[in-house]
Amino acid sequence: MKENETLFSGLHKRPLADRLRPVRLQDVVGQDHLLAADAPLGHMLAAGRLASIIFWGPPGCGKTTIARLLSQAFGLSFESVSAVAAGVSDLRKIFDLAQNRRAQGEGTLLFVDEIHRFNRAQQDVLLPFVEEGLVTLVGATTENPSFELNGALLSRCQVLVLKRLDEDALSLLLSRAEETEGKKLLLTDEARAALFAMADGDGRYLLGMAEALFSVNLSKPLDEEALAKFLQKRRPLYDKAQEGHYNLISALHKSLRGSDCDAALYWFARMLGGGEDPRYIARRLVRFAVEDVGLADPQALPLTLSAWETYERLGSPEGELALAEAVIFLATAPKSNATYMAYGGAVASAARYGSLMPPKHILNAPTRLMKDEGCGKGYMYDHDTEEGFSGQNYFPDNMKREQYYKPVERGFEREVKKRLAYWDQLRAKKQDS
Repeated sequence: MKENETLFSGLHKRPLADRLRPVRLQDVVGQDHLLAADAPLGHMLAAGRLASIIFWGPPGCGKTTIARLLSQAFGLSFESVSAVAAGVSDLRKIFDLAQNRRAQGEGTLLFVDEIHRFNRAQQDVLLPFVEEGLVTLVGATTENPSFELNGALLSRCQVLVLKRLDEDALSLLLSRAEETEGKKLLLTDEARAALFAMADGDGRYLLGMAEALFSVNLSKPLDEEALAKFLQKRRPLYDKAQEGHYNLISALHKSLRGSDCDAALYWFARMLGGGEDPRYIARRLVRFAVEDVGLADPQALPLTLSAWETYERLGSPEGELALAEAVIFLATAPKSNATYMAYGGAVASAARYGSLMPPKHILNAPTRLMKDEGCGKGYMYDHDTEEGFSGQNYFPDNMKREQYYKPVERGFEREVKKRLAYWDQLRAKKQDS
């Protein structure tokens, strides 16, 4: 037994991810756009001055590691808190320590993990201490800072975006793990690629899976199917209440609008795979049917509603196929937002003109007084005309005629446009006569 080693030493072996944590900034993988000599952090290192920073990026991309290495590179004492557990009292203790260090000519880097979890009041506590430079703040968040952080705090920090680790970065991490363990993982090329896909850009998660594989004695390489059985597949990163939710529904909507059927199906599958409620997707598809297809294909709305009803009857996973059919139909349908624009124009006019009365000739006159006031006088019954069209004015008397609905030359609206043009000609002809 080695010196300082006990019977229980092996039970407390540091996790692989911890043992492989970089000790130099140049060892960090996948973030060259921040760390290179001509990148933001590279410029700060060259200038010898570290600004307060908000790191925004997915889990396992190196936010905490970079923060710790920056404190070493700039000779700052590292203080770390998690916004999930820390409160104002914890922050004030750190500020007191930082004040004492400053008196001795030392600086402090305050790392706040998941800084988006601090409420507005807690974020405000940071402001004066960041402003006067008592601490250099490095916050880490997986959520969009522009949504989650105070504008005042953001104005005092530089937001740097970290990327999810690509396959090259993950491959380098795995190679380091194999070198540390002194052996190669027994995986086929396909299984190795599948392992990277399962990591989903998260280096920490990749090393956790690798550690599980190192812990077993394999007699032959695992193929992709065997790997999937051995390792539980990670659920895709997707928070139904946060930015990922809005990013993916935006991607689905815009893919549909762009008539890219395959991309729309991909984002639809991503949302379902992330645990999104299919009913929410169904609502958004119905909205798309009326907003972006409209009367270019009048079948879009009833078909989408039928898909939603089918899902309600069948449930998951069978009913999801009906929603997929609606996705395909909407993506391949002719597009028109003429209804959407027409409604918006009408709403704007209603607000602008106030409470104008309808012209008297289209008002009913159920009482003698209303008849005496001219209600209904001069009204022409359209069915009694030769063309089935009277051409009368239906706008208020003190309001000019406006055109809100402007159908496009696509799908069924092409026919609607012909009808409207014909009625416009008749209207002009009757008004001139």
